Amino acid sequence: MDWRENLVEDDAGVRDVLEHSRRVAVLGIRSERFAHKPAYSVPAFLQAHGYDIVPVSVHGETEPILGRPVYAAVADIPGPVDVVQVFRRPEDIGAHVADLLARRPRAVWFQLGIRNDAAAERLARAGIRVVQDRCMKVELTRLLAERARAHAPG
Repeated sequence: MDWRENLVEDDAGVRDVLEHSRRVAVLGIRSERFAHKPAYSVPAFLQAHGYDIVPVSVHGETEPILGRPVYAAVADIPGPVDVVQVFRRPEDIGAHVADLLARRPRAVWFQLGIRNDAAAERLARAGIRVVQDRCMKVELTRLLAERARAHAPG
């Protein structure tokens, strides 16, 4: 398989990642004190829609976030991880690639405005699917709307 097939760039691939993921590690999550920031509000939205959120702090938070224990690294999380949602500046992602490779999630999702092609290639070559520059909340909202239309009467 060509590693480029792990770069998810179309709506069908995004939908597949969302539909086959339940446990989401959030690298760079923010605490409730920053509820106005996407790094808190997006994981909170996902949790409200049934996703199991696992906080991974890079900002020094140690108290639970969204009622869940906080981990210092993705590799420290016990059990499987379906997708790692990344809230880091593009230039900071490279420092997390070894941690991501150690955990080997099925997918890594760089949030809207975040793109690091070199990191994406390293992850994709390791067999990890990579979504870049898309918002999980926006994409889940779109998926839920599609499902509602498909099941709407008439």
